[in-house]
Amino acid sequence: MGDYSFRWDVIPANIDFLMSGLQQTLLISAITLALALVGGLVIALLDLSPWRILRLIGLSVGEVIRNTPILVQLLWVYYVMPITLGINLDAWTALVIGLSLYSSAFIAEAYRAGIQSVPVGHREAAQVLGLSPFQTFVRITLPQAVRTILPPLAANFVQLIKYSSLGSVISVGEITRRGMELSSSIFRPLEIFTFIAVVYFLICWPLAMGIRIWERRLSRR
Repeated sequence: MGDYSFRWDVIPANIDFLMSGLQQTLLISAITLALALVGGLVIALLDLSPWRILRLIGLSVGEVIRNTPILVQLLWVYYVMPITLGINLDAWTALVIGLSLYSSAFIAEAYRAGIQSVPVGHREAAQVLGLSPFQTFVRITLPQAVRTILPPLAANFVQLIKYSSLGSVISVGEITRRGMELSSSIFRPLEIFTFIAVVYFLICWPLAMGIRIWERRLSRR
């Protein structure tokens, strides 16, 4: 390190290339979160279903996803799914699907905790008023549950931003992959990956601090 000559000028010289990767990172994270919100709700409803077979399906899916590494799941979607199911996906789509499935399993736990936290009396009152089970869930249960699970959902978004870097393994052009490509051409990995680490920190740290403040305010209420 004592003889190493830093060349930080490589960052502004290639900033457009790196920022194009950051745009992909944020886009992938946002789309994945939207899909995971839906997938997590489906898994949670299966877990809470009155029918045993549906509960078993929800439990099995959630446990398998939560207890296997996300990188292995991503590689399975990209490499194994085309062989076993005949479904060929480009790297970008495979990353979004892989991250969405992984996040869905964890968001499902947040949904389930939020739904179970709604007082039973509220649901019983809705039934007395003549609301169907679907109407009760949409109008009474879900709105109250969402207020409880918003901080965990926001925290999941922070995790997704970091997990999106796994796309570099299958050549998705997010910021980490852009850094790898740039490093292989100009041979300045120290400067490039230090910059990328700082970018991740500047995005994730304020979000994480905001979530903590939000959780404290909710707990005081």
